[in-house]
Amino acid sequence: MKFRLSAVTLLAAATVALTGCAAGSTAGSAADQDALAQVKAAGEIVFGTEGTYRPFSFHEDGSGDLAGYDVEIAQAVAKKLGVTARFEETQWDAIFAGLEAGRFDAISNQVSITPEREKDYLFSEPYTVSQGVVVTPEATTDISSFDDLAGKTTAQSLTSNWYTLAQDSGAKVESVEGWAQAVALVEQGRVDATINDELTWLDYKATEGANGLKVAATTEDSSKQAFAFAKGSETLVSAVDGALDDLRDDGTLAKISDKYFGDDVTE
Repeated sequence: MKFRLSAVTLLAAATVALTGCAAGSTAGSAADQDALAQVKAAGEIVFGTEGTYRPFSFHEDGSGDLAGYDVEIAQAVAKKLGVTARFEETQWDAIFAGLEAGRFDAISNQVSITPEREKDYLFSEPYTVSQGVVVTPEATTDISSFDDLAGKTTAQSLTSNWYTLAQDSGAKVESVEGWAQAVALVEQGRVDATINDELTWLDYKATEGANGLKVAATTEDSSKQAFAFAKGSETLVSAVDGALDDLRDDGTLAKISDKYFGDDVTE
């Protein structure tokens, strides 16, 4: 969002900046000083989330209370901070703009930590760590690595990173709309495999059973997801990190993870 600044506003800003410098460099920015204090004063920490992203942030049957893996972790963090978690639901395309505009204090929506995002935002410690997986029928014996996908047929969404990975691995790719269609083709024996995120596989396994399927290979690299914050929120990020450490030590993170995925994906 852009603002037009008058000469008076600019002069006032300059005066404040000079005063801040005179006060000493160890104090930190006003935003940094206020981030945690404002949350404490308000008695709540506001998280931006989609509310339509199962199993991370969703409404059961499209109604009822907000639920999900990210929601429960955010609520547990808020409790450790001594405040209430409140959620502002918004579309993914607008979620970072909402953070920058101050509509919420943090994003809780499986935000992957990337070098590009780290230039513009702050991140907590990761609370989700996942890899890419190759899912095949249990009876498959000739696929145990990504190299083995050469000449095989996989089912992938055209817009996903997994489509590119499948192509780079030498697979013939059949385009599908998403995971549900892809895994159905694997189950029916119409394709040899599908590549997707480990979390998607674990969620499917926990909810549907995934009978007759297995993970044949995993990527070496992992993706890490965390809470995202606006720049200048260092004190709040530090407090959230402390809360996550406590929740990891007391087993809360693993318990929430097991509830949704039947496994610990928190580290």
